[in-house]
Amino acid sequence: MYHSYFGLSESPFSIAVNPRYLFMSARHRDALAHLLYGVGSGGGFILLTGEVGTGKTTINRALLAQLPDNVDLAIILNPALSATELLAAVCDEFALEYSAESSSLKTLTDCLHHFLLSNFKRGRKTVLMIDEAQHLDFEVLEQIRLLTNLETDEEKLLQIILIGQPELAAKLARPELRQLNQRITARYNLEPLNRQETGAYINHRLSVAGLPPGHDIFSSAAIQEVHKQSGGVPRLINLVCERVLLGAYGKDQNRVGRGLVRAAAQEALGSPGESAAGLTRWTAIIGVAALVGITAVLGAVFLNGQQLPQVQRDSKEPVIAVVEPSSGDQRGLSNAEGFQLENTVANRWLWQLTLDDPVREDFCMRNGTSSVMCVRERSDTWDELVALNRPVVLDTRGQDKFSSSILIVGFADRAAWTISPRGVVKVPLIKLAGDWTGAYRYLWLAPPGWNGSLGVGDSGPAVAELAELFAKLDGQSEAITTNVFTPFLETRVKLFQRSLGLLEDGVVTRQVLLALDNEVNPGQPLNQRLERADMIMAAQ
Repeated sequence: MYHSYFGLSESPFSIAVNPRYLFMSARHRDALAHLLYGVGSGGGFILLTGEVGTGKTTINRALLAQLPDNVDLAIILNPALSATELLAAVCDEFALEYSAESSSLKTLTDCLHHFLLSNFKRGRKTVLMIDEAQHLDFEVLEQIRLLTNLETDEEKLLQIILIGQPELAAKLARPELRQLNQRITARYNLEPLNRQETGAYINHRLSVAGLPPGHDIFSSAAIQEVHKQSGGVPRLINLVCERVLLGAYGKDQNRVGRGLVRAAAQEALGSPGESAAGLTRWTAIIGVAALVGITAVLGAVFLNGQQLPQVQRDSKEPVIAVVEPSSGDQRGLSNAEGFQLENTVANRWLWQLTLDDPVREDFCMRNGTSSVMCVRERSDTWDELVALNRPVVLDTRGQDKFSSSILIVGFADRAAWTISPRGVVKVPLIKLAGDWTGAYRYLWLAPPGWNGSLGVGDSGPAVAELAELFAKLDGQSEAITTNVFTPFLETRVKLFQRSLGLLEDGVVTRQVLLALDNEVNPGQPLNQRLERADMIMAAQ
């Protein structure tokens, strides 16, 4: 679109991580040096912290590229696990064999210990990297500390890198974690870019995108304003600059000034007083069963038979669009929006639902062995959330720096439907983006016997359900297999992955199953799609 107008070959400010746009400021180089030093220091912990969007992922990729050939690395990207699950995930990353039926902390630790000793004898180093480590609870952190007790007379057998947001450092400073904190051999907090680094960062990305030499799009005042509006956070710099270039293109300007940056920042990050901070105060509303309940009976918006409060007409709080449950005019969440306003599922889905309690911190830790699983994910864009086609809980941080959550029950165009004491409210995504940390959670009804993935040779009810879904998608009266994952089913999976632009490896992951379910049930209301979950809950 605007690329050729500025002489660019592609978008220079995409928030997707692209190695070609790697920019290492002095502070990024310092952080990388600390990590490399820690890896070579002979065991213990390395700590890297930084606010969302400051470039921790950039550091991680640079570290991976510079690790010596004699290093074996395991990466845990989703640490919302129990101690046993974490050890199992580490063993899986190192491709270690263990009995899933009899796995315990002891058996998993013994398995890992044997591997570490073998690696040590072969002259190899072993490194475990845990991202988003601020989500680890105290029990799991203590188990991780115990892993560093695996050692020889000369050195520790395992080097552990903890990466997370600044609250991770505060958590490790707690008295009960002092033993772990004392074992940190290198630590670094990644700060945002300063004014000069912001200018260098912008010019670097423009250059990589093909800006001809001698061309200067951003004035000095514009760069200063970008730094002011973004706080020097690279991800926010990208959001602002992308909007700036679009605005300049629309105004037929080939050079950007301070005023255009200020206007672009207001659009990209939200204007003062209208950010998502205000929304989070009245949309943090659900406990673990509550999210399932909303997915099942959102349309009726009943609280154990009672309707949500009506909108206050004299309220001064800005509202974009509201669906009043008692008004009778429920067109705002019509079938065209992907929802059906009917109370067709039992109210048991709504137990523990309130309008004034925050989303529980242990939201993803309370599912036990239920088929209804809680999933934690991160994303830099709305695309992944929209593609899920199901309610999600956004983790947010307001201008007052307190964390909270927002329940989104659907998307429409460039807006989201949220739940508030006012009813169902439609809010532009741009108003939510500024406070969203990038983390989100949702509940997922896993097939019976689901263990994380399916591939050739697997068998059981999960395979049977997968085959039935493909039969429905293809309009076939019979599935191509009963309960065994055959090469024929693998071929069908690869074709489906190709249609989605995914890696064609024939392995069925949660992402593939969710996409398949959305294809089979493209317009089915969420309440109907959770009837089986309703029966499972009734039986428990």
